[in-house]
Amino acid sequence: TPLYLVNHGESGPVRCNRCKAYMCPFMQFIEGGRRYQCGFCSCVNDVPPFYFQHLDHIGRRVDHYEKPELSLGSYEYVATLDYCRKNKPPNPPAFIFMIDVSYSNIKNGLVKLICDELKTVLQRLPKEEHEETSAIRVGFITYNKVLHFFNVKSNLAQPQMMVVTDVAEVFVPLLDGFLVNYQESQSVIHNLLDQIPEMFADSNENETVFVPVIQAGMEALKAAECPGKLFIFHSSLPTAEAPGKLKNRDDRKLVNTDKEKILFQPQTTVYESLAKDCVANSCSVTLFLFPSQYVDVASLGLVPLLTGGTLYKYNGFQVNSDSQQFLNDLRNDIEKKIGFDAIMRVRTSTGFRATDFFGGIFMNNTTDVEMAAIDCDKAVTVEFKHDDKLSEDAGALIQCAVLYTTIGGQRRLRIHNLALNCSTQLADLYKSCETDALINFFAKSAFKAVLNQPLKSIREILVNQTAHMLACYRKHCASPSAASQLILPDSMKVLPVYMNCLLKNCVLLSRPELSTDERAYQRQLVMTMGVADSQLFFYPQLLPIHTWDIKSTVLPAAVRCSEARLSEDGIFLLANGLNVFLWLGVSSPPELIQGIFNVPSFAHINTDLLIIVKQREQREMVFRQFLVEDKGLYGGSSYVDFLCCVHKEICQLLN
Repeated sequence: TPLYLVNHGESGPVRCNRCKAYMCPFMQFIEGGRRYQCGFCSCVNDVPPFYFQHLDHIGRRVDHYEKPELSLGSYEYVATLDYCRKNKPPNPPAFIFMIDVSYSNIKNGLVKLICDELKTVLQRLPKEEHEETSAIRVGFITYNKVLHFFNVKSNLAQPQMMVVTDVAEVFVPLLDGFLVNYQESQSVIHNLLDQIPEMFADSNENETVFVPVIQAGMEALKAAECPGKLFIFHSSLPTAEAPGKLKNRDDRKLVNTDKEKILFQPQTTVYESLAKDCVANSCSVTLFLFPSQYVDVASLGLVPLLTGGTLYKYNGFQVNSDSQQFLNDLRNDIEKKIGFDAIMRVRTSTGFRATDFFGGIFMNNTTDVEMAAIDCDKAVTVEFKHDDKLSEDAGALIQCAVLYTTIGGQRRLRIHNLALNCSTQLADLYKSCETDALINFFAKSAFKAVLNQPLKSIREILVNQTAHMLACYRKHCASPSAASQLILPDSMKVLPVYMNCLLKNCVLLSRPELSTDERAYQRQLVMTMGVADSQLFFYPQLLPIHTWDIKSTVLPAAVRCSEARLSEDGIFLLANGLNVFLWLGVSSPPELIQGIFNVPSFAHINTDLLIIVKQREQREMVFRQFLVEDKGLYGGSSYVDFLCCVHKEICQLLN
C-alpha cells in the first residue's frame, strides 16, 4: 500500500529538540499529553499547541490510531521550505538523454535503435499518482569527440543543433529550449530522433569523450536549478583528448598478485571528483554500456555508483539478437519509482550506533548519507556498532529518515521505524539471525575492501569470520558433543553454502574467461543490491523444467546447484538475476524439445538462441561455473570441502 502522507502545514514535522528524531510510535506522552519523552535520547519535550491531544486511561493519546506517525512503522511527511535547497520549493526533475554517435554505433544500428525506442518510451515518463501528465522535462545531447546540444522548443519547426568543441571547459550553449515538456515539444523531438541516425551517417569519428558529457548534463541541470538524471548510451574507451581520458590498462599480469586491487580502482581522480560535483548538484547518472572490448568499467562505472544511478552492460551487443534485453532495461529504468536529491540519517537509541554504510551513496561526513537519486531497486546496507549498555526492557530503536524530492517536485521525508529486542542470552541471538542479511553485508564489505586490500587476505578474513561465528555458537550455546561433529545453529544452516558462493564469486577469485571489466561490473552491481537480489545472485535457482506440469502455473521446486542434480534426460533452467541458461541433457525427451523449440530433436536445436547449453558441448564450461556447490575449475572449493575447512578452523579456535 502507498505510505500515508502526514502534512502539518507550515509547522512541519514534530521533532525532538535534542536528537532531532521525528515523531514516531516510540515517543512517550506524559503530563496529560502536554509533553513527550523521546524514545531515542530520553529528552522531555513540550508538545506544540497545534499537536496537543488528551490521553486515555492507559496514557495513550486518544487519536493514536488516527495518526500514521503514532501508530505505523513507515509513513511520509510533507517537508517545509526549511528542508529545501536555498529555502525555495524544488523544481520538478529533468531527464537528459546523451547518445554516443561515434562511427561504430551508427554502423551497427545502435543509434537508430535508441532513437526509435525513445519515441515510445518518452510517452511513459513517471508521474505523480494523481497527475495526468509527467512533470519531468527532457533534453537531448549527442557526442563523439565534441558535444552537440539540441534546441527542441515547441514553437520550432525543426530542431536546432549547437556544437561545443571545447571539451576542456564545457559550457551549456542554450538554456531556453534545451529542457522541455515532452507533450508540448513532441513533434520537434520526434523530428530530432528521426534525424539523428542520418545526421551522423557519414561520420568516421571513432574517438569519444566521456567526462565532458557528464559535466555538460550536470551544468544544464544546475542552470535550470532542478535535480535530474542523465541517461548515457556509450560504447568505447574514452581516448580523445579531454578530462577523464583513459588508456587501456587491462593487465592480466596483476591477477593473483597484491597489485590486483589496482584493476578495481579508477584510473584517475577525475571520476571521483566529478561524482562529488554531481551529488552536490543532485545529478544522477545511469550508464548503458555496449563494449566490444575493454572500456575500463572501474573508471566509467564510478559516477553511476556514487550518484545512485545504474550501470547496464551488454557485451558484444548485436542489434538483431540483443535488442530485447536492452529495450526492457531502458523501459524499466525510465518508468521506475525514483526520488531525487536525497539525504538519509539513521538515528538509534542509546547503546549502539550506525557506523558504516554501503550502497549507491556519497558521504561527505560520517552521518549524512547523500544520494543524487534513490530508486526502488537500490538498497543501502547499514552496519551498527554496539558500544554501550543495552537493556532487555527498553530494546533497541532505529529510525531511518530520507529527505528527498518526488518526480512531481515535492519535498518529502520518508520515515522508517524499527524496534528490536535485546537479550542477555547468546542463544536468542543465534535463533533470530538472518543469513541472507549477513551475506548481503559480508559481500558488500568484502567488495568495498577489494579497492585497498589483497584479495587473498579478504578471502581469509571471510573464512575466519565464518569460523568465529560458528565456534562462538559451539562454545556458548550448543549442547556438549564430540569434537569431530560440526554443529550449526538452525538459522545459520545455509551460511557456509552462501559464504562459499561469495568466496568463489569472480570479484574475489579471478577466472581466465572473465574480463577485468566483467569483474568490476559485478562488484558494482552487488554494492547496491537488496537482500533478495544478493541471495539469488550468489546462489542461482536451478529449475528442473522437465518435471513441470504445463497445465500448472506453479514452477517446479528448485534443486541444489550441483552437477549431481542434473540428469541426461532432463532440461534445467538456471537463473541468478543477471544470467539465464537452459541446460539440455543429451537424452532430453523429444516431445519436450518439440514443445519448447519446435524442432524434432536435440541435434536440431540452434544454440545461438538465448543461452542454450547442450550437455558435453563447449559452452557447458561456462554453465558449470554457476553450479556453485561444486569445485571450481580454476580454484574455489566445493561446498563439502569448504565445510571441512571451516570445521577445521572451528576446532583450532576451540582448542
